[in-house]
Amino acid sequence: MLDLLKPPILITQEFYQLAFRAVRNIFRRPHYVDDVALQMDIIGVGSLPIAILTGFFSGAVMALQMSRALATYGAVGQIGQIVAITLVRELGPVLTALVVAGRNSSGMASELGSMKVTEQIDAMRAIGADPIRHLVVPRFVATFLLIPFLTIYCDFVGILGGYFVTWSYGVDTYEYWMHSADVIENFDLFTGVFKSGFFGAAIALIACYKGFQSRQGAEGVGRAATESFVVSFMAILVLDFFIVMFLQALYDSLWGRTSIFV
Repeated sequence: MLDLLKPPILITQEFYQLAFRAVRNIFRRPHYVDDVALQMDIIGVGSLPIAILTGFFSGAVMALQMSRALATYGAVGQIGQIVAITLVRELGPVLTALVVAGRNSSGMASELGSMKVTEQIDAMRAIGADPIRHLVVPRFVATFLLIPFLTIYCDFVGILGGYFVTWSYGVDTYEYWMHSADVIENFDLFTGVFKSGFFGAAIALIACYKGFQSRQGAEGVGRAATESFVVSFMAILVLDFFIVMFLQALYDSLWGRTSIFV
């Protein structure tokens, strides 16, 4: 029994050590601003077209499905509310995180894995450089900071995609955007940004950890890249559940009422 428990406990310990050192090094000098800017360009700007495309068609498909159902009850004008609140609170942050994980987590893991198997990381340690500060912190900071902005873009474009669908059903433009704006509260925007920040931190840390733990050979690097995306995917869904529970409890305690969606 102890032999079965040792590997997961060791993995958990190593992961949290990596996360702690990464967060600690954010506030220590020197700060490698150029590396952070480079990772922002790779992770954020590179993921922007995919996030926009995903958000647009997600909103369009959602509006298309709901319009067929609501047309039966003569409530097509309410589509804007449904699309906006679903994207801002839940679908936008999760879809954006999954897109970023699919595009970048495997790349980060394979890049660091290649450096591991070619002993470049060991060479950095030999000359006194900290691989966590040089390699992990820029990726962590870039992912953590940029996913909220990508989420906002995804939300807006998704609502825009829903508008084009409802416009074809004869819904008034002012009515659609008025309903979309009225249903969104400041707490809803905070929820999406708050969740996306945690998703970004998880994606970067998991990818870097898998890259640092990569085994020798091309097969080991490929496996690290695959495991990075799979674990990131699962972590996003699990984190989403617990963050929603926390935010719902916070919402109830602040406003004294129960909200079905958070």
